[in-house]
Amino acid sequence: FGTSLPELVVTVTASLRGSSGMALGNVVGSNIANIALILGATACVRALKVEFTLLKREAPMGVGALALVVLLSIDGVLSRLDGMILLACFIGFLYWSVAGERDAPDELQEALEKNFTNGDKVKSTLLAVAGLLVVLCGGNFLVDGALRLAELFSVPKVIVGLTIVAIGTSLPELATSMVAVMKGEDDIGVGGVLGSNLFNLLGILGIAAVITPIGVPPTFFKFQYPVLFIFTLGLLPLVRSGFGIARWEGALLLAGYLAYVTALYVFPQFV
Repeated sequence: FGTSLPELVVTVTASLRGSSGMALGNVVGSNIANIALILGATACVRALKVEFTLLKREAPMGVGALALVVLLSIDGVLSRLDGMILLACFIGFLYWSVAGERDAPDELQEALEKNFTNGDKVKSTLLAVAGLLVVLCGGNFLVDGALRLAELFSVPKVIVGLTIVAIGTSLPELATSMVAVMKGEDDIGVGGVLGSNLFNLLGILGIAAVITPIGVPPTFFKFQYPVLFIFTLGLLPLVRSGFGIARWEGALLLAGYLAYVTALYVFPQFV
C-alpha cells in the first residue's frame, strides 16, 4: 500500500484530468519498472536469495491479475463495471493475505503487540498523515510536469506515463528494496515489488476505472501487455534456478528495461 500510493495518486489524478493514456501507462510502466529496473538494480548491488514459496504464491497471482486486466480491456476500454470487478478481486486477495497471516504462531503475534506501544501508534498515525499529504502534493506536481513535458517535446502522453512518470512513482519501491536487501531481508524486497504490482493492477486500475473509464490503445495488446507478461513470467526461471537472482541476472533485467524504454522512443508505433 505504502509504496504504491504514488501510483494511486498519479493514476487517479490523470484519469480525472482526462489523460487516461497516462493513467494506464503509469500502472503498466510502473509494473515493468518494478520488475526490470528495481529488482534488476537491487540484484546488481547484491545477489538476492528468495524463498521459492514466495514466488510460487505471488508470481502466479501477478500473471493472473494481468490476464484479467487484458481480458477486461479487450474491448478497448476499462469500464466502471470492469473497475468494480478488479476491486472485488483485490478485496479477495487482501482477505486471503490477512487470513494467511492470522495463522502465525500466537507467541509471535503477542511479541509484536508488546513491541508496539500506544506512543508508537500516535507517532505512526502522524507520520502516515504527513506522508499522505506530501504524496498528494507530489502526485499533482508530477502529473503537471509530465503533461507539460509531453506538450513541449510533442511526445505522446502514454510514453510519458510509461517512462518518466512510471519511474518516478516506482522510486519508493526502489528505496524499500534497497533498504531491505542491505538489512538481509531479501524476501521483503522482492515481496514488496510483487505485492505492489498486484496492488497496481487490481486496486489502482480498479479505483481509476470506477472514477473514469479508461481507454486502452490497441498497441497495448501488441507491445505493452506482452512485455509485462514476459518480465513477470521471466522471474520464475530466474529464481527457480537457484532460489535467487544473481548479479548477472539483475544486469540482464536492467538491459531488458533499457531496451524496452529505447524501443518506446525509437519506434513510436509501439505506443
